[in-house]
Amino acid sequence: MAEERVIRVVLCDDHAMVRAGLRALLAGAGGIEVVGEAATGREAVDLAAALAPDVVLMDLQLGDGEDGVAAIRRVLGLSSPPRVLVLTTYDTDADITRSIEAGATGYLLKAESADELYAAIRAAAEGRAALSAPVADRMMAQLRAPRPSLTARERDILGQLAQGVGNREIARRLFISEATVKTHLGRIYEKLGVDTRAGAVAVAKEQRLLS
Repeated sequence: MAEERVIRVVLCDDHAMVRAGLRALLAGAGGIEVVGEAATGREAVDLAAALAPDVVLMDLQLGDGEDGVAAIRRVLGLSSPPRVLVLTTYDTDADITRSIEAGATGYLLKAESADELYAAIRAAAEGRAALSAPVADRMMAQLRAPRPSLTARERDILGQLAQGVGNREIARRLFISEATVKTHLGRIYEKLGVDTRAGAVAVAKEQRLLS
């Protein structure tokens, strides 16, 4: 009978006690071995490169001030990248969407049971999606929600907003007046239910309105 493959895991969380708890928890799972611990995104990338784990268990808020999503991208940019499974307390639509778009194989909440964590790690190691039930529900709701209907011009202006371009420069680039830009912005804000440029860009990213 073939010996069961051991899934090699690197933990990335800026709290030492959380890492210790996860290490102890995973010690009780058959076929899973913690081979390294990282407190920062940089450490996670270095360990993933040096140890070639199957899965990196990644928190989203890290001690070096680095966004966990940025760390996910860096880990997955390695020549032979492992799978990345997010394990976090954050379940906002923006965090979920950004993590999945960055390439995370799964998104798990820290409130999950040990058995659910074990199953998620095994699924991630095989390249299968692993989502907490509340996360899956939020993603389904987001996909089913009607998206605002923007005109081609409104999408053009929204794209400029996402690049941080001011009204005058938008007008110059699109060959329209500043007054027209402001009119379009008012309509965009109304359709997206926001009242600021930053709010419009955030909603547009969440709802994938930007090309």
